[in-house]
Amino acid sequence: MNIRDIAKLAGVSVSTVSKIVNKKDASISKETRERVLKIVHEYNYTPYSSTINSTTTTGSIGILINSDKYTDNALNGMIEYAQQTGYSPIILNSLGDHKQELRNITSLCTKQVDGIIWDPINESSLKNLKHIETLNIPHVLLGKWKDEASYWVPYEEISYFLTEQLIEKKHKRIACIVREDKSKEHFINGYKKALFKYNLKFNDSMIINTLDFSINDFIIEKQISGFVSADFYKSIELYNLTMQSGLKAPNDYSLLSIRNDTDIEFTNYQNSLSTVTINKTDFGAHICQALINLITKAEEPKPFNEKMVLANTKSIGIPAENERSKVLVVGSINMDTYLYSSKLPHNGATNFLSNLSKRPGGKGLNQAIGTAKLGHQVRLIGCIGTDSDSNTMFQELKKNSVDTEGITRSNETETGQAYISVESSGDSMISILPGANAELSPTFIKNKHKLFSNVKYCLVQTEIPIDAVEMTCTLATENAVKTILKPSASKKIPDSLLAKVDYLIPNEEELTSLCPDYKTIEEKVDFLISKGVGNVIVTLGKNGCFLKNSKQGKYFPATNFSAVDSTGASDAFISALSAYLLRDYCLEKAIQIAIYAAGFLVSRDGITTALVDRTTLESYIAKKEPQLLLKD
Repeated sequence: MNIRDIAKLAGVSVSTVSKIVNKKDASISKETRERVLKIVHEYNYTPYSSTINSTTTTGSIGILINSDKYTDNALNGMIEYAQQTGYSPIILNSLGDHKQELRNITSLCTKQVDGIIWDPINESSLKNLKHIETLNIPHVLLGKWKDEASYWVPYEEISYFLTEQLIEKKHKRIACIVREDKSKEHFINGYKKALFKYNLKFNDSMIINTLDFSINDFIIEKQISGFVSADFYKSIELYNLTMQSGLKAPNDYSLLSIRNDTDIEFTNYQNSLSTVTINKTDFGAHICQALINLITKAEEPKPFNEKMVLANTKSIGIPAENERSKVLVVGSINMDTYLYSSKLPHNGATNFLSNLSKRPGGKGLNQAIGTAKLGHQVRLIGCIGTDSDSNTMFQELKKNSVDTEGITRSNETETGQAYISVESSGDSMISILPGANAELSPTFIKNKHKLFSNVKYCLVQTEIPIDAVEMTCTLATENAVKTILKPSASKKIPDSLLAKVDYLIPNEEELTSLCPDYKTIEEKVDFLISKGVGNVIVTLGKNGCFLKNSKQGKYFPATNFSAVDSTGASDAFISALSAYLLRDYCLEKAIQIAIYAAGFLVSRDGITTALVDRTTLESYIAKKEPQLLLKD
């Protein structure tokens, strides 16, 4: 800081400053004198400072930090290394104030420190380098500054490493959690470079500055499968937020984070989160060593390199959608029109309606949504038209997190229609216009063969052409997928198809259509078992259901729910049966849980909106029959 700088700050001439500091200021006003002296003292101005002997060694170094960024182990590392090598550190803090920063620089220059470690506030701070360079004081800068020799924590390299770890685990939807400091830009750059290398698209919406409960929706809806985080505290916040929705890493998402060695108050999370630890003590010592090398003209200073090693792999895994077995549904998609009246229509009578409504439906759509609501990943294969109803179908499926990759639009016909008459007792009857559902063919199904991968159960119904049903069961058998068939709207099923069915679930009327030559339920079921069906479960409405397989025959009672609308009860039953078989419940318990799911549906109006979710179902069962939720 020279006399011209002081004059400029005070808004006076150089001669005025000279007179005041040399006490020849009799002609200068008191106000001006006080203003100039205040600045002289603030900036530690010494007359003739240019004559300071730069060859003199004081044995001290200046450490000019900014705010509280380095008031941690990094500063401790600087102090410890300085003292070990015989230097006394002088520590000053800019506190984010440019004026204070300049005062601190001039103070260190005046004290003739041997060298300075400086963390500039921002780019504009660098204009003050001239004060240090004029006096030939060795210095190092903290942070990544263009055209300036500086030292920084390698946030870009660490971000690249973390992102690459997720990509190698097959993650494609990776979000980036950042801190609002100088590391932000560098961390994002590393994240971008990793995405670019592996041909993944960068999206601004995946940069996360703040977290709230909505993050759980992005995970549940599979919009994000993994996170890289520059902030260990935000990583802990994410971990706790997701737990509130029953989501856990790495089962539902993966999380990799930076952690500072100073984050000791959260040691209980160190074993739960996969992190790369930045050793701030080593960083501080490295910076101080670089400065002292400049002072003593020892070896050329080297960049700071952090070891890229994950402390553990507890919160990183394969994306949930790749790891967990899925349920595949192949079946009808209809727009359901509900016709409500006091009695069902019959021949020769005029029937007056009390209400009418339209909703997405069809056994394929119903079973897909029912299974998804119970917490599984579900794919649906089906065909719809290009009419307005088709858009409604897609919206309903997306809302319920059903994978629609297997759905095709037909230009030849409209979306299927179902007309459902419901009487006040809850009984119903259905008339169906197949529409686009009729276009499902063996070739259509075969072209979707990739969707049978990583699937454990395949649900299919005979509301679609029977040859498409048989191709579905053939592909399922070839891929070791268990089949669950609902023989709706079908009077006969070929023996070749029956032999490929693991679970056949008719109601009593459908059972009679399939086995017209037998009288009792037991006789009819035995006939189907003889044709190669693994298990037959006959749904009996208010009377529960009957199970028969090679090991046993057993009746299960119904639950006590008041019937509002029985439409779709079998869909709710089948959805729950597959959901709990997939969770490795034994068949008997899965059937009993499925009966509860069907009971919930008949006690409510509609189907998709009435299908029960896992939390509601299990909370109810826990009060009624808690032992059902215990796996054998």
